[in-house]
Amino acid sequence: MVMINGEEKEIAGKNLLEYLKENGFNPEHLVVERNFEIIPKEQFGSVTIQDEDVIEVLRFVGGG
Repeated sequence: MVMINGEEKEIAGKNLLEYLKENGFNPEHLVVERNFEIIPKEQFGSVTIQDEDVIEVLRFVGGG
């Protein structure tokens, strides 16, 4: 199992960039942390999600 934003998901083996796009995220406006380390945007396409990863996907939101 993989934990993404506090939810368990069966997505081990999936490419991170594909996962983000399939779930409606715009990779240009995100910060992604895997196991307490930030993944640079240019590496999203080369990261394979592993069993027991803990991933946080953070979006930038404007406003006051």
